[in-house]
Amino acid sequence: MAEEKKKIATRESYGKTLVDLGGEYSNLVVMDADLSGSTMTSLFAKAYPDRFFDCGIAEANMMGIAAGLASLGKVVFVSSFAMFAAGRAFEQVRNSIGYPHLNVKVAASHAGITVGEDGASHQCIEDIALMRVIPGMVVMCPADDVEARAAVRAAIEHDGPVYIRLGRAVCNVINDHPGYRFEIGKGTVVKEGGDVTIVATGICVDSAIDAAEMLEKDGIHAEVINICTIKPLDEALIIESARKTGRVVTVEEHSVIGGLGSAVCDALSANYPAPVKKLGIQDVFGESGSAGELVKKFGLDAAGVYRSVKEFL
Repeated sequence: MAEEKKKIATRESYGKTLVDLGGEYSNLVVMDADLSGSTMTSLFAKAYPDRFFDCGIAEANMMGIAAGLASLGKVVFVSSFAMFAAGRAFEQVRNSIGYPHLNVKVAASHAGITVGEDGASHQCIEDIALMRVIPGMVVMCPADDVEARAAVRAAIEHDGPVYIRLGRAVCNVINDHPGYRFEIGKGTVVKEGGDVTIVATGICVDSAIDAAEMLEKDGIHAEVINICTIKPLDEALIIESARKTGRVVTVEEHSVIGGLGSAVCDALSANYPAPVKKLGIQDVFGESGSAGELVKKFGLDAAGVYRSVKEFL
């Protein structure tokens, strides 16, 4: 019987890591927009109340305050739901944080369709595209607890703006092994194969791994690549894999327009043109339902990825 995997939401990983970093970095400041219980910044607020600021439901103002503190030498983590942090406050993130290249880290939770019953209005499927287009912005989407903790640590050590995409739903821990190593801009080959490349990010990495195991039973050897850092993208790794397999499938809990799939297509079209199938949200809005039901409906579970790869091949 297979061992049960640990399940932890990446927003929880974020909150706990902030507490750890609070003791290591005296210049760390955390801000939230009246959602600290959901984004888990409440953990930092309890541990370091003098370095936590709840800005209320005023996300754009929060980004401006964060920019001001960063200009004075603070490292600032700002949090809200992705719909508000990337969507509502886009102008302030672009002009007040991105343009002057300030040390503000936007850690947005409740991204993608796994927000669930909150529905289309709160299911931000455009945030990666929005943040990718800001010059100098690092964009990360961790796959599990281990990677989320590593991404937050890497963000505080990086000089400049960072966007970290976090989820509401619990997800399987898949990177808890001794050989795991995280670096901004580097992807990881989770499974080697020669028939097709599956490039995945966030919770979809787990689906891709399980789909690859299903494909293996059909004699199809898929190479699975975990891309946490969508910008800067590990183009060399993706191109190398595409040269080996000749075909690429991308999987993301995000619109297929402007996200991981688009970044992969940009890299391949310029360096090694190869057929690409993009799995994600196909130019539609999300809808209300449980996280599991929605992942299945949009074909992002293991069975859905398996079927799509089979059709592509």
